[in-house]
Amino acid sequence: MLVGSIQEITRYPVKSFTGEQVQKTQVMDYGVYGDRSHAFKDKQGKFITITQVPEMVRYQAFFSGPEALNAYPELKVKAPNGKVLTWGESAFREEMDQLLKREAEAVVYPPSHIPFGAIEEENILLVSDASIGELTRLWGNEVDGRRFRHNLVLSLVNKTPFLEESWFGSRIVIGDEVELEIKRHCERCMIITIDPNDSHRDPSLLKTVVKERNNHFGVYASVLRTGEIRLGDSVFLKD
Repeated sequence: MLVGSIQEITRYPVKSFTGEQVQKTQVMDYGVYGDRSHAFKDKQGKFITITQVPEMVRYQAFFSGPEALNAYPELKVKAPNGKVLTWGESAFREEMDQLLKREAEAVVYPPSHIPFGAIEEENILLVSDASIGELTRLWGNEVDGRRFRHNLVLSLVNKTPFLEESWFGSRIVIGDEVELEIKRHCERCMIITIDPNDSHRDPSLLKTVVKERNNHFGVYASVLRTGEIRLGDSVFLKD
């Protein structure tokens, strides 16, 4: 059954940085190609995230070339002042020292496999356009999707808010190749309170999600069949 199409595809090459929207990408067994492939860890070996350093969200990471399985394209990072840095170069390392303000190790996982922990919970996080619209109504403010760090936005045929939550245990097929299993709710945390534009905190959005949605927004999916997806691809719910 046709349930919608792909409206947005977003990946996050650096964990806790803002991601990039792409026209097409490979879906790997771990999720969207290169998603959370680069990260920072503290001296205890724990990931450094927006939770500890909210200003991380003001940096946007993007690959500057075609996807390849043997190596990532060059990774660029746009700083809040508009300067574009290259991952690993001295200017980038200096910028990260100022940003993180702690001893940190830069880690990179290969394109073939990114482990859980870097990618939290399941492989792919998706929401629908109807759900974003309804949350905007409930909150009383325009919802910036970047707060939720989803990979896919579905444009639904049936514009019922939170319809995707009725698909738990079911499978969806995207385009001609990719198949996902819809697993469970995404339980939200303080990260959604941070404005991606200026990193200021506003607890009212999380309070709304807790009150109106039992702290759920978006659903997790695991990858059953890999392949390429593109904007506009049809999404079918399997019987």
